[in-house]
Amino acid sequence: MYQSFFKRIFDIILCIFLIVILSPLMVIIFFLVSYYIGTPIFYQKRPGLNNKIFEIYKFKTLYDSSEQHIESLRQNKIGDFLRKTGLDELPQLFNILKNEMSFVGPRPLLIEYLEKYSDYEKKRHLVKPGITGLAQVKPNSSGGKSWAKSIRFDIFYVNHVSFLFDMYILYKTAKILILGKKQFQDFKKSL
Repeated sequence: MYQSFFKRIFDIILCIFLIVILSPLMVIIFFLVSYYIGTPIFYQKRPGLNNKIFEIYKFKTLYDSSEQHIESLRQNKIGDFLRKTGLDELPQLFNILKNEMSFVGPRPLLIEYLEKYSDYEKKRHLVKPGITGLAQVKPNSSGGKSWAKSIRFDIFYVNHVSFLFDMYILYKTAKILILGKKQFQDFKKSL
């Protein structure tokens, strides 16, 4: 009942509340990114619920440059700050309003991974992707993330969705962001 009905209501209420409260901050970030980096919103196609493709929104954090393919040369202080604090994810509130995402669920990965998933890994798409998820609040002690461990956490979440579980993940996410511990590196699945 929670997953099929109340989760969506919770997402809408919290989303509208956060958009109202955070809109001045989002406007400031929009103009800072526009001035220092360029086009402020980054769009990328990602697979969502049942592999349906949607465009995820983020604040842009890297310079655009066809000459600079090395990511480190495209980095900048504003973008680094936005990524470290998670503020680059704020535009995903609009993905939630459009019913493409939820606050909690497996993070939407790249489309290229779809053809690489095993049948077990495909189960992560049985729920809507989230801004945060169990894999994001459970990094390895080394500070890294492993593909296999993250997928296991995603599938565990899919099999145990509940209001209390979502509250636990949101609490852990807030704690990570407040304490500034969003330091672990993302993994890359070899393509």
